[in-house]
Amino acid sequence: MDEQSVRIVIVEDDKVIREGYRFLIGEKQGYQVINTYSTAEQAIKKLHEDNPDLVMLDVGLPGISGIEAIPKIKSILPQVLILICTVHDTEEIIFRALANGASGYLTKNSSAVKIMESIREIMQGGASMSANVAQLVIRSFQRNSHSPLSRRETQILEEIAKGKNRRVIADELFIDNETVKSHIKNIYAKLNVHSKADAIRTAKENKLI
Repeated sequence: MDEQSVRIVIVEDDKVIREGYRFLIGEKQGYQVINTYSTAEQAIKKLHEDNPDLVMLDVGLPGISGIEAIPKIKSILPQVLILICTVHDTEEIIFRALANGASGYLTKNSSAVKIMESIREIMQGGASMSANVAQLVIRSFQRNSHSPLSRRETQILEEIAKGKNRRVIADELFIDNETVKSHIKNIYAKLNVHSKADAIRTAKENKLI
């Protein structure tokens, strides 16, 4: 293999997706998949040996999550670049990933062309995001800066506005159902409303979501 090729490690628990990434990248000149893993723990153990330039990392992994894995990977190889590829597109997870050191964030509906463009962009010093992720980041800066809602409350209200129930929201945010219930109670109190519909309407009218 070309010694100048970009060395990539893939961490993805879904075998079909993992092998799909391997095939996609492997057929591109100038890129080589050094190794693939189904858990972050496995990848971290082999990180020095693999010595990748870039790690493609899922969020919803068994054991250590992708979000938790980012600083662990960076502590071992500070210069390694990390591209998140996941189904999770909630604000909290996106911002935690970026704050922890991810250089890009793609959702799994991204095309093969977008994935390769993102890898190239990141290797050239840029940052890459799926369009829906970029829009979410932009919206977060456009919100009313005097919102009475915390970031977590805003995030939960946005998910409610998408039609998601408490259980789904809890699963996606990796928190328990009672915590979501408590946040919703606080949202109602802060917005002085008594129903989901009123909370969504009030928040939209005041550019809180």
